[in-house]
Amino acid sequence: MHETIRVGEIGVTFLKTRHETGGALEMYEVTLPPVVSVVVPHIHRDYDEIVLGMNGITTWTLNGEVIELHPGGRVMIPRGTPHFYANLHETTARMMCLQTPGMMGPEYFREIAQHFNADVPDVAAIGEVMNRYGVTPITR
Repeated sequence: MHETIRVGEIGVTFLKTRHETGGALEMYEVTLPPVVSVVVPHIHRDYDEIVLGMNGITTWTLNGEVIELHPGGRVMIPRGTPHFYANLHETTARMMCLQTPGMMGPEYFREIAQHFNADVPDVAAIGEVMNRYGVTPITR
């Protein structure tokens, strides 16, 4: 198991990286503390993602449809699908993410983490990192 990467209040722990799977996939766990939102709607240009609910409930918005992901449930996010997620509840939520093919690696989350601080994240720098790794932020 790899170290946990802190992106603001969110924890990301890789179980398998693209480096270990020859680019076939990436598998990582995301821990969201209570009432935390990943509010940047985005698309993955070149990979699909399956998210499995482990603990707590996360609320996903895919193509405008709101979906609650409970433990044991799953959400399929085909490449090119606009989405974002949040933990709107008072308990910590955990989910497992599987991306195919693997294209981001822990490097993506480490770079994103560098642009977070306690006050105001550097949104422009985060957008640049996202674009380099095949993630397109959607501005409203």
